Amino acid sequence: MKKAWLKAAVIRALRTVAQTAIATIGTAALIQEVNWIAVLSASALSGIVSLLMAVAGLPEVKEEALLEEKKGE
Repeated sequence: MKKAWLKAAVIRALRTVAQTAIATIGTAALIQEVNWIAVLSASALSGIVSLLMAVAGLPEVKEEALLEEKKGE
């Protein structure tokens, strides 16, 4: 379960980082106006928050655990 949780948490965090970067870059009118420091810091923070939120539980890991239990029956 720990390996499944770690994999799911990292995938979720990477997706969150990418979404934050896209949204932050999208706020600039031109690519030259992008504040890359803000993009990197906001993206990193969103990844950290995503990992911390994953501690509360990940639905995809719970679904996998239930499927494994049913296979064992």
